[in-house]
Amino acid sequence: MSESVRLKVAEADQRDVGKGIARVSDDFMKRMGVRPLDVIEITGDRRTAALVVSAYSADQGLDIIRMDGLIRSNAGSSIGQYVEVRKAEWSEAKHVTLAPVTKGMQIFAPSEVLTKVFQGRPVCKGDIISTTSVRRPPSDTFGRETMFEEIFRGFLGAQAFGLGEIKLRVISTNPSGIVKITDATEIELLPQAVEVSERPVPSVCYEDVGGLKNAITKVREMIELPLKHPELFDRLGIDPPKGILLYGPPGTGKTMLAKAVANESDAYFISVNGPEIMSKYYGESEKALRDIFEEAEKNAPAIIFLDELDSIAPKRGEVTGEVERRVVAQLLSLMDGLKERKNVLVIGSTNRPEALDIALRRPGRFDREIELGVPDFEGRKEIFQIHTRGMPLAEDVNIEEFAELTYGFVGADIAAVCREAAMNALRRILPEIDLDEPTIPKEILDRLVVQRVDFEAALREIQPSALREIMVEVPKVTWDDIGGLEDVKQLLIEAVEWPLRYASNFKRLGINAPKGILLYGPPGTGKTMLAKAVANESDANFITAKGSALLSKWYGESEKRVAEIFRKARQVAPAVIFLDELDALVPVRGGAVGEPHVTERIVNQLLSELDGLEELHGVVVIGATNRPDIVDPALLRPGRFDELILVPVPDKPSRKKIFEVHTRNMPLAPDVDIDALVELTEHYTGADIAAICRKAGRLALRESMSSEHVRERHFLAAIREIGPSVTPDTMKYYVRLAESLRKKASREIERGDMYV
Repeated sequence: MSESVRLKVAEADQRDVGKGIARVSDDFMKRMGVRPLDVIEITGDRRTAALVVSAYSADQGLDIIRMDGLIRSNAGSSIGQYVEVRKAEWSEAKHVTLAPVTKGMQIFAPSEVLTKVFQGRPVCKGDIISTTSVRRPPSDTFGRETMFEEIFRGFLGAQAFGLGEIKLRVISTNPSGIVKITDATEIELLPQAVEVSERPVPSVCYEDVGGLKNAITKVREMIELPLKHPELFDRLGIDPPKGILLYGPPGTGKTMLAKAVANESDAYFISVNGPEIMSKYYGESEKALRDIFEEAEKNAPAIIFLDELDSIAPKRGEVTGEVERRVVAQLLSLMDGLKERKNVLVIGSTNRPEALDIALRRPGRFDREIELGVPDFEGRKEIFQIHTRGMPLAEDVNIEEFAELTYGFVGADIAAVCREAAMNALRRILPEIDLDEPTIPKEILDRLVVQRVDFEAALREIQPSALREIMVEVPKVTWDDIGGLEDVKQLLIEAVEWPLRYASNFKRLGINAPKGILLYGPPGTGKTMLAKAVANESDANFITAKGSALLSKWYGESEKRVAEIFRKARQVAPAVIFLDELDALVPVRGGAVGEPHVTERIVNQLLSELDGLEELHGVVVIGATNRPDIVDPALLRPGRFDELILVPVPDKPSRKKIFEVHTRNMPLAPDVDIDALVELTEHYTGADIAAICRKAGRLALRESMSSEHVRERHFLAAIREIGPSVTPDTMKYYVRLAESLRKKASREIERGDMYV
């Protein structure tokens, strides 16, 4: 008999979910006498089997076993519990009977197909197994390169036969006990689900919730400990937590996290959608709430999940209806009244925590408030792995690359991207499918693979849900699209790109990143394009704030909109907020006649956002104007707009690069001399040169719609028609302005003429 070890259960890595493997440290594998991909027996409340593989380097030496939600459910254990693990005594399976776990689902697949899908998989009667399809992993994943095919032949088979991710229950095995499916195994698939008296199938596990590791850790210590081991709190002489409030933008996974907690803690779960308990009859709403709490107490340990909590517990001072006030009062008394509740925990979720009645947000009711924010890169990568788990992906699909591109996307957005990509793949073969036929030919299913172009098309369709009410995009403009202005580009790279890309280096040297950059100069010199390029090159979200969108006739609305833009930018950091035509939005205060002084209040709000009590992290504000002299001087001091960058009229080398940019895709005739055109365009801005190139192309078409080249005479004619938009005196004015701008701001602030 092999030696058994006692190991603590931990969640699986996303790369291992659905593969039927458990990761154990090499020391414990040696004690059990097993090698990678041997079968191990795992015993919690029930017995199951899995293929053992070596733990990741960070887990070596730890007494933990990492396995996914299905294996934990099969073993009757949960995260944090201990299980007995030993080398399994197994037989080759002669016959295995499977059935779908979902009621109403009908599956038809030949025995030889299922044998290939599950080949090498150890199973027991009552186990739940998944047909998750994956691609071949790197060669060091399991430690023995020669064993890849044994475990991955089946998963690749699932992809080839178009099964995707389907959960099946093992109804019976011959022989009994732990068996391993081989080439000789006959698999019988029952067409419909079979009623069993065993435990329910976990619909959502912790591995199904991506990007919320910190939140899951907090929730587990607040929920699982009080429900599983209330004696710990009795020993400490404290009351366990009574409620947890989950808040954050829509689609971040609040409801899914509550379901995962209920499944993993084996608690009685009651889900309540806020509006469904409301009634028009007097006292019925309060009675419905009391009945829910009484049901939870009878079935303790229990979790009551109140979804959209703001709809039933708004601030009592702001609602006009009497029903809402009574429901709030009833909820307060149930959560922290005279009657003591034991082993009943309340989870509330909302995306509007500020709308909740303040009495609910105190210890004793909702003891802990946990924010579920917009996921970072690692979180988005996890979510992509979850939603592509059962998806046949082409080799050119790089999940990490798409995780980098989806700034500001929450879990629901990424799920929509994956769903839309799959639909794009389906549309590609839809014309070849005969919908009247009962089955789809295998050769068509084989071609149903989601490719990179499908994801790219989906990303163009899906916008981040948290940012749909404001303008947000990742611009496509790069530094190569901007001719010249090398000094300005370098300043922007240092002021914006470096702090966002290399924040750790700034922290190491004790340097604070600039909060704002003001680009000023004559019209048409490329200020807006520079802002777009720096956002793109910094891998940051780009939020535009136009004066017309911020100004409102209603008192206080304009300031509220400014605050909302900065709040959204903090959520989806790194982000660049671009304020175009800044002079129209924040002119010098004191010049307005009469009420309501909207722009003066916007100036005050912008000052507090840039340099107020709430710090800006990963957010850079770029302003652009051709009238910096009328911008309020308080904005121009260090700590607000730290860098004032003059964008000049392009010189001769810059004009040549601008011509090269705008003629990059233009079929030029051999007689076109770019250097000669540069000499003729003194004092022309980048916008003027772009207009010349467009005009030259149209003149070529005017001569003949079949023109194949744009000739020099077309450019010369365009130059004669389009004059420079900036005079030499204008540029001198901006140079003098650059010298006096800082002095003017300092002088007026010292004199006290302007608010600081």
